[in-house]
Amino acid sequence: MEPVAGAMLAPILVGSTAYANHLTSTYGATANSWAGAVNIACWIAQFVGHGKFEGRAPALLDNLVQAVFLAPFFVWFEVLFSLGYRPELKRRIDQAVELEIQKFKKSKEKGANGSAK
Repeated sequence: MEPVAGAMLAPILVGSTAYANHLTSTYGATANSWAGAVNIACWIAQFVGHGKFEGRAPALLDNLVQAVFLAPFFVWFEVLFSLGYRPELKRRIDQAVELEIQKFKKSKEKGANGSAK
């Protein structure tokens, strides 16, 4: 994690954890049931959204660890970048992502033509 972005995220994570502990100590298993239901509903909404608007499966099916543990950091950086955080870092990341997308598309084209990878 980039140190400044991590330092900004840490209080949010600590506060969220403290609030989750408060809800669990106040409402017991009911809080966990609600949290689980909301989590499941969000995963379903993600599958529907990806299928309807992107026409492909979400990254969850590609790499579970990435989807569960790394995706929140991706979202955090997207929020920071939208607020103007480190534009040079965003530019470098965007360039690297564009190169990876081009590589991916080329590999898909080779596979579609029946040629070996």
